[in-house]
Amino acid sequence: MRNLCHISREGRSLVPVSQPRNLRELRESGYVHRTVKQEVRENLLAKLRAGEPRFPGIVGFDDSVLPHLERALLAGHDLVLLGERGQGKTRLIRTITGLLDEWTPVVEGCEINDDPLTPVCTACRRKASELGDELPVAWRHRDERYGEKLATPDTSVGDLIGDVDPIKIAGGRTLGDPETIHYGLVPRTNRGVFSVNELPDLAERIQVSLLNVLEERDIQVRGYNLRLPLDILLIASANPEDYTNRGRIITPLKDRFGAEIRTHYPLTVEDELTLIRQESMPDIGADIPEHLIEIIARFTRLVRESTAVDARSGVSARFSIAAAETASASAVRRMAISGEERAVSRVCDLASVVHSLRGKVEFEVSEEGRETEILAHLLRRATAETFRSRLGGTDLSPITDKFAEGNQVESGELVPATELLQRIGPVSGLSKVMSRLGMGAGEESPGHAAAALEFALEGLYLMRRLSKDDLDGMSVYRT
Repeated sequence: MRNLCHISREGRSLVPVSQPRNLRELRESGYVHRTVKQEVRENLLAKLRAGEPRFPGIVGFDDSVLPHLERALLAGHDLVLLGERGQGKTRLIRTITGLLDEWTPVVEGCEINDDPLTPVCTACRRKASELGDELPVAWRHRDERYGEKLATPDTSVGDLIGDVDPIKIAGGRTLGDPETIHYGLVPRTNRGVFSVNELPDLAERIQVSLLNVLEERDIQVRGYNLRLPLDILLIASANPEDYTNRGRIITPLKDRFGAEIRTHYPLTVEDELTLIRQESMPDIGADIPEHLIEIIARFTRLVRESTAVDARSGVSARFSIAAAETASASAVRRMAISGEERAVSRVCDLASVVHSLRGKVEFEVSEEGRETEILAHLLRRATAETFRSRLGGTDLSPITDKFAEGNQVESGELVPATELLQRIGPVSGLSKVMSRLGMGAGEESPGHAAAALEFALEGLYLMRRLSKDDLDGMSVYRT
């Protein structure tokens, strides 16, 4: 089929040009009908052969989840992604639309995106019979071929499948006319990918309505048995806990999914770091040094592993992303209040994370009332682990020597970087410390220097080489 798209300066297709506008031109262009699953399969194979990314933006699933997903798609299976909250299930489902053709022909005006070569709805078949080769053709981008519904107890069959339209009845149509049906979300995503998020939350009687869609590829509405062969890739997500607590996927429906794929949280600190960098807001206005991102990544992992946290609920990846954004926002607030020229996050900004994100974690009942204490302890552990990882073996005696004569240094979330540096005084070997913390060229500002020194002070305190008093939001370091 010939190239049908303009290409933008960024190399992105914008809108089809000189594309077939009727059935005759479409046939002459060489277009061949394919089902959605055939389309996904062929495009996935092409990307596999070319070594191209198949699921952009997905982190940590390369050797675990994605091979199973690729096999399921190549097999033409509808599937269920099973995993705790915040593991990227919905994000992964949405990337599958990238395996569809960029532009797809549909019958112009069709509610369910019929293929002009093989229309299935009554209206399009009648129109094709009347117009023949002059049947008008429109084009849909792959982003428009994705439908999604969050399953909630109040979801109805009409929402998903469809219902009788009283307006059409009032307009003179009879109840026996199949065109009186107002299609739901599933038929309107015909020839596309449809996702049901948190499927077990859907009432069992509503889940039954999906049985025909998966098995017979037709729909039933209020006594109508419309032979409507839908062409859909159906993907559902679920939390393992949902099978026994809030609800379950009914056995007949579960049996009709071809694959069940288990997801997971990032398995390594490196994957967690990549996820935070990729997903946290870039426009908050503060620099967040690498060692702080590592602290947040380790903190998130410790929270997930803690026996005080309800493991069945899980700790979402959004926890670490929100933590990075909160630390950045704290630095921006300091800049606005103190008049700093540049906002750079420091260790003191992490204290706000504990209070802001406490509600994102489900604790065991026995730990009620200790939530803040537990998170603060885990944050200290994460900071200590990062200190050993980044500055273990580094000579920090030039810093500890500053406290040899009983001196003390005060820091806090509203203490400007320049003031903190003045309180500490010149420190030899500071550039080496900054280099060990991943601060390269362009990061020699007072804010970055203060961030490195404050991290070193906090690490020395956690290694019991300094002492610290926390007073009214201020941290006082001394020997």
